Amino acid sequence: MGIKNKIHEGYLYFVTLTVVDWVDVFTKPVYRHILLDSLKFCQEKKGLELYAWVVMSNHLHFIASAPDGKNLADILRDYKQFTSRRITQAIQLENESRKEWMLPRFHFAAATNAKSYHFKFWQDGNEAKEIHSNEFLQQKLDYIHMNPVRAELVYEPEHYTYSSALDYAGGKGLLNVLLVE
Repeated sequence: MGIKNKIHEGYLYFVTLTVVDWVDVFTKPVYRHILLDSLKFCQEKKGLELYAWVVMSNHLHFIASAPDGKNLADILRDYKQFTSRRITQAIQLENESRKEWMLPRFHFAAATNAKSYHFKFWQDGNEAKEIHSNEFLQQKLDYIHMNPVRAELVYEPEHYTYSSALDYAGGKGLLNVLLVE
């Protein structure tokens, strides 16, 4: 990760993770659930503090931090490495009609990157933006929760399953979140 997106301990961050070439992988639940199960693991075992999140067809956004003594950049690195392997394995094993063009695309991206071996699934970097004010935090919360509405997937944010909008509307979503008041 470059200097412009350096993650410092003790801050909240708005994070975006994007699939290489914006490939629409997360149109199938099996791949979305790999992301969610991995986020749960990071919460339970690595200390990830998750405040808001959304999974779209080719990227995800979330607001997160790490407790003192933990490093958010390390958690994100491990998350990306693990999900990259698990999703590319799932693409190979699933009855996936798109695997014939997706896997070569991820393989090509790996061939041009010294850090990747067989497949490169995620774009480099985390696009982590430090949350520096309550106004910026509210803007990013709204952005995350309105993303599926803008994409015309739902009429109301809390109706989108793969988001924390339901938690902010008083319900219980798929992941535990720390609500921002």
